[in-house]
Amino acid sequence: MPNIPRDTGLDSTWAFLRDPYRFISTRSKFHQSPVFQTRLILQKTLCLTGAEAARLICDPDRFVRQNAAPKRLQKTLFGQDGVQGLDGDAHRHRKALFMGVLTPANVQELAELSEVRWREYARTWRPGESIVLYEIAREILCRTVCDWAGAPIAERDVQQWTQDLAALYEHAGAIGLQHWQARKARRRLEQWAAELVESTRAAPPTPEQSPLERIAHYKDQHGQPLDLHTASVELLNLLRPTVAVSVFITFAALALHKHPFCLRNLQSGDERDIGCFVQEVRRFYPFFPAISARVKEDFLWEGFSFGRGTLVLLDLYGTNHDSQLWEEADRFKPERFRSNSPSPYCFIPQGPGDPHVNHRCPGEGVAVALMSVAVRFLARSLQYEVPEQDLSITWDRLPALPRSHFVMRNARITM
Repeated sequence: MPNIPRDTGLDSTWAFLRDPYRFISTRSKFHQSPVFQTRLILQKTLCLTGAEAARLICDPDRFVRQNAAPKRLQKTLFGQDGVQGLDGDAHRHRKALFMGVLTPANVQELAELSEVRWREYARTWRPGESIVLYEIAREILCRTVCDWAGAPIAERDVQQWTQDLAALYEHAGAIGLQHWQARKARRRLEQWAAELVESTRAAPPTPEQSPLERIAHYKDQHGQPLDLHTASVELLNLLRPTVAVSVFITFAALALHKHPFCLRNLQSGDERDIGCFVQEVRRFYPFFPAISARVKEDFLWEGFSFGRGTLVLLDLYGTNHDSQLWEEADRFKPERFRSNSPSPYCFIPQGPGDPHVNHRCPGEGVAVALMSVAVRFLARSLQYEVPEQDLSITWDRLPALPRSHFVMRNARITM
């Protein structure tokens, strides 16, 4: 039985935080192994990368998600008692709630609302004005998803709720003041969401239930409604990831700027070109570095021994850049998606597997639809200049972004 390669040193937490997206793939190449052992926050951790590892971590007989995510992420990014930490029947039943809300028709409605918002905002931009795309995209998506969910926000609260929802993912991995600000933002948001759920439960149901109503009246596998706290967490699990799509939209703008041939192609091409471009942005650029799970029972994989209770991290970014899976993996190449329908264990920007039964993000269709609207708008309906700025990527922070957040100037609608 081969030994799992081990990192030297007491702990690798700081090395991970300095380069969270490339840490696993870099160390995996060093060890020449798809799995290696390290210590993160002084805890024994097995790091995996590649398609077979992605397939492995989807096995519910070998891995569980309960207590896998660090407490600091539960108290900021995910919330406690949400769908991400469930297993077995409880997970499948709760996941069905999200898949029932995020039907193709509902996602299309959300996308159409976002297109209206982009045009509304663009009409207010003045000649000579500089627009920070990431910040504008966050606000547009916050307004859009809250309206769509049946939880519209007052004009005076738009900036606060946008900042709070963004703080859940922007500062989840931060240390110090920013992390505590993210916790404070979650407390505010959960109180607001709980009040919405409570008032929704007290009102007569509507014929076409909004996402808020679906969550408020959801009953678990035992026929019991969610308590107010858990219902508020799940409502935020619809809103927060939607706002986070602003990260992908910003990288899409960066890709259009860095690859003018893509912009020209999208201006004259068909809808399939937009779809291929969006998927390549999701593959190529960093979004979330890894997902976690715990070993359910002792088992062997590829001759390596996995012990019960061990924390395991699956490399998302590295798998999307694995040269064994992707031709010219480090080249931005949208056309690869024209002839290739990649495996759900190779293409994993938002987790591996089947979103209906595994822990792959149920909002993946939302990300694709909202990105498609934004890319179509940027490429075909908006004229803008990209002034001199620092567009280098902040690899040492979560989420990674262009340092300038992508500034546009003299933006105006052309059609």
